Amino acid sequence: MSSDKQYCAICAWKVSCQKRFNVPTDSRGCVRCPDYSRDLSVKDSEIEEAVKKDRQA
Repeated sequence: MSSDKQYCAICAWKVSCQKRFNVPTDSRGCVRCPDYSRDLSVKDSEIEEAVKKDRQA
């Protein structure tokens, strides 16, 4: 998975976002939010693990 994926859960503004989970997404679930900024404390490996668990459910 490349780091260009945009999910509300990995946005730097997730705590204070008023639009969270209400922005348009593409067919893969990536957000198209003009305010999106990646939270650099979230590692790519953590994202990959979460996506795998979600797909298995």
